[in-house]
Amino acid sequence: MAETDTQILRRGSTENIDQFAYAPPGHSLTVDNSRWPWGKPPKHADPDDALDEAIDSIKKPKTRGELMKLLLLGVSVEVIVEGFLLESFQKGKFTPDVAVLIKPALGMFIADMAEDEGIPYRLFENDDAMDKDEMDDETFFRMMKQNNPQMFGFIREKINAQIREGNAPKELEEANFLNMGDSE
Repeated sequence: MAETDTQILRRGSTENIDQFAYAPPGHSLTVDNSRWPWGKPPKHADPDDALDEAIDSIKKPKTRGELMKLLLLGVSVEVIVEGFLLESFQKGKFTPDVAVLIKPALGMFIADMAEDEGIPYRLFENDDAMDKDEMDDETFFRMMKQNNPQMFGFIREKINAQIREGNAPKELEEANFLNMGDSE
């Protein structure tokens, strides 16, 4: 059987790639990953030990100086910590769950270090990270009334009991928990 020019595909060409020749999902779970540092048991399983080692390595003069330079450039503490934790995981120092546990303490340590040096820093990558998607009280109680009516009733009864005892607020605001039931 003779092949025509259109049937002959160049080796390594994009047309020659078999779209179905990829590893099936879960394949990595069947392969021995011990050749990688993260595929072996971690150096630290205890978050306290992992945090102590991380702080000790950050306190080294060379590392400390580089961190201060990054903070001066405007790199957020959040990004620095995430990069440090990812690198440490890849080196097999600890597991991802330990990294998540030590992340806040490590971030606060770096921020404190920057304050001691008088270096301005950004804690989060987004300036509005703490304010983003903030829920007001009216939305909170409306959702509670819908999703957890027993807790809503309990809180409402407690507030009403305080009002009956004479502990009512002097002035009711436009939209608060006490007058929310009247509008619905």
